Amino acid sequence: MEKVITYISELIWSDVFIYMCLITGVYFSIRTGFLQLTYLKDMVRLLFGTKASDKGISSFQAFSLAISGRVGTGNIVGVATAIAMGGPGAIFWMWVIAFLGSASAFIEATLGQVYKEEVNGEYRGGPAYYIAKGLGVKWYATLFAIVTILSTGLFLPGVQSNAIASSINHAFDVPVIYTGIAVVVLIALIIFGGVKRLGRVAEYLVPFMAGAYILMAVVIISFHVTEIPAVFKLIISSAFSLDATFGGIIGMAIAWGVKRGIYSNEAGQGTAPHAAAAAEVSHPAEQGLVQAFSVYIDTLFVCTATALMILFTGQYNVSDGSNFLVENVPGIDATGFTQAAVSSHFPSFGSEFVAVALFFFAFTTVMAYYYYAETNISYLFSKGNNKGIIWVLRIAFLGATFYGTIKTADIAWKLGDIGVGLMAYVNIIAILLLSKTGMKVWSDYRRQRKAGVKNPTFNPKALGIKGADFWENRIEEEKK
Repeated sequence: MEKVITYISELIWSDVFIYMCLITGVYFSIRTGFLQLTYLKDMVRLLFGTKASDKGISSFQAFSLAISGRVGTGNIVGVATAIAMGGPGAIFWMWVIAFLGSASAFIEATLGQVYKEEVNGEYRGGPAYYIAKGLGVKWYATLFAIVTILSTGLFLPGVQSNAIASSINHAFDVPVIYTGIAVVVLIALIIFGGVKRLGRVAEYLVPFMAGAYILMAVVIISFHVTEIPAVFKLIISSAFSLDATFGGIIGMAIAWGVKRGIYSNEAGQGTAPHAAAAAEVSHPAEQGLVQAFSVYIDTLFVCTATALMILFTGQYNVSDGSNFLVENVPGIDATGFTQAAVSSHFPSFGSEFVAVALFFFAFTTVMAYYYYAETNISYLFSKGNNKGIIWVLRIAFLGATFYGTIKTADIAWKLGDIGVGLMAYVNIIAILLLSKTGMKVWSDYRRQRKAGVKNPTFNPKALGIKGADFWENRIEEEKK
């Protein structure tokens, strides 16, 4: 079974897929005029631009919910794995996919808003909705929904819970089965409360966890200020095969940088549009910009913080698959690099700090995964009572989360890679096919902003966009 899982994972994450992700990011960056630079000010302003309503969550809550999905195990263990398999140069390619991917994130989040619906008093949306309504291809939308339910409902939670259990066991010597039970109980208390509770929990936990972790990174970086130029030189030279030690693994640097970058920031994967659709905004592009900014927070801040802590302290190994190119910490695999890095400066509490940070990171990601899975259940069973199906999802989800704590990390990550890859494949093709619609919405927003409108409004009929029923109904209601 393990060989089959490995084969499927490697088949999905082929060079073709990796370059498809990069080219898609380049395409949308050019088409939008590199909005990740030109509209950075708007991104920050819009974070706090809207308030929650009876049906939708605020822009900041949607941002936090998406960040809770983006910021997870990938930001700690994923970054360490990228360094272990691709060398320091993998970090450069993580930056590249984050910069380019933010444009892809903008398009998918904007489309999520355009084609969202109101379901049982809450906003729902995502790739399944914009594939069905924007492309009009129901079977393809159903395919995405099924892939997402399997990925976020069964494959991906185990990666996060496994990392929680492993780090807690290493730091506090707590048996993994006890950690698994505790995580399942806490998740159950939250997921039974609906999307609004998810949004509220994310709103408070995300800033706290990310802020504390980045603060620790800043402290460690301050101890190594004079080494900053050398570390950045190492990252860049390794990325382009200019470093003698890592010159032979440039392909691995690109592959693992992009692979772990996408796993971490989820740009183009199709998860964040679910959270984006739940926001209460006056124009779809507003939430698109907010979600583009969340990619920056995930990779350029949190992932970079992890990478610098590891590289400054030298607490890492690098292998080319058969031999060690660097072996600074014998006997420690990638899952322990970050704990070793922080402990090298703070031996009394470093390992415990990383374990707690990883708990918050991974826990909120599990929370977001459930929301994504439930949204796609709502799509598949929109006509009729889906409460029984949602209960089945909840039980299966909690079971998968618990099982993740007791299975091996290698299998957990490979299953997670399969889930991420399948979703990204289906979603990237969809957003490329819907690029014309995405650009219409972007051009409309940009035109209104240039005309001095602080909060642009959206009229799909005026833009020739069909299927945006929610927005058409809102306009009709406002006329009454």
